[in-house]
Amino acid sequence: MSEYLVQFNNISKFFGKVIALKDVTMKLKKGEIMCLLGDNGAGKSTLIKTLAGVHKPDEGEIIVEGEKTIFDSPKDALDMGIATVYQDLALVPLMSVTRNFFMGREPQKGIPFFKTFDIDTANKIAADRMGQIGIDVRDPSQAVGTMSGGERQCLAISRAIYFGAKVLVLDEPTSALGVHQASVVLKYIVKAASQGLAVILITHNVHHAYPVGNSFTVLNRGKSLGTFEKKDISREKLLGMMAGGEELDKLEVELKEIDRVSNN
Repeated sequence: MSEYLVQFNNISKFFGKVIALKDVTMKLKKGEIMCLLGDNGAGKSTLIKTLAGVHKPDEGEIIVEGEKTIFDSPKDALDMGIATVYQDLALVPLMSVTRNFFMGREPQKGIPFFKTFDIDTANKIAADRMGQIGIDVRDPSQAVGTMSGGERQCLAISRAIYFGAKVLVLDEPTSALGVHQASVVLKYIVKAASQGLAVILITHNVHHAYPVGNSFTVLNRGKSLGTFEKKDISREKLLGMMAGGEELDKLEVELKEIDRVSNN
C-alpha cells in the first residue's frame, strides 16, 4: 500500500486557451499539513475546485489510498474522504449551531417512514464536538451568526471531520480573522492533523502557514515552483517566491533611485 494517503500527479486544467494549472503535483501522508501558497491569480481557486471534484483535470491523475480515481462530482470527492471547507464556510447565519453542524444529515428517531429529527442527540453531538476543540457552546440552538469568525471556521472544520473526512482542504481559513481568532483556528488544524488527517492549507499568508506546515507548495500563474519541507526552506524564502523576489528587488532599486534623485 502507498505511503501516501492522497496523490495529485501532474494535474493540468485548461479553459480554452487559458492554462489555469499546469503539471501541479502534491502528495500527502496521514497527519501531514501541506500549505499551498500563492498570490492572487496563482491558480489556487482552480486547484481547490479540482481537488473537490468541481472541475475534472484535463491531464494528470488523482490517487487516493493507492487507487487511481476520477471525481465526476463534489460528492465523489466527499465519498472518498476529501472534504473542502471553502472561505464562505457554507454556514447559514440565522440557523442554529446544531442545524449548521448537520445540514441535511440530521440524526433521526422513530419507526421507518415516521422518523423525526432527534434534536436532543443532535444538540449533544454538536456541543460535544465544539467542546473538544475548546469552544464552549452553552446553547446549541443559538444562531451561528452570534459566533465569532474563528468559531464559525472551527465549526465548519469540525463538521467535515465528524462526517468522515480523511483529507481536509481548507480555503483561506484565517482570512479576515484577528490574531487571536486565527491562532484558535491554526491550533485546531494542528490538532486535526495529529489525529491522522491530511490537511491542505491554502493561503496567501506565509506568517500563518509557516508555523503549522510540514511542507509547502508554491503556485505561480498555474505552475508549481516546487514543494519544500520546512527544514529545507525559510519563511523569508517562501515570501520571496510568492511575491516574486526579482520584482521586489527591482522595486527596491527603483525606490532608492527615486529617493537619491529627490535628495539632490
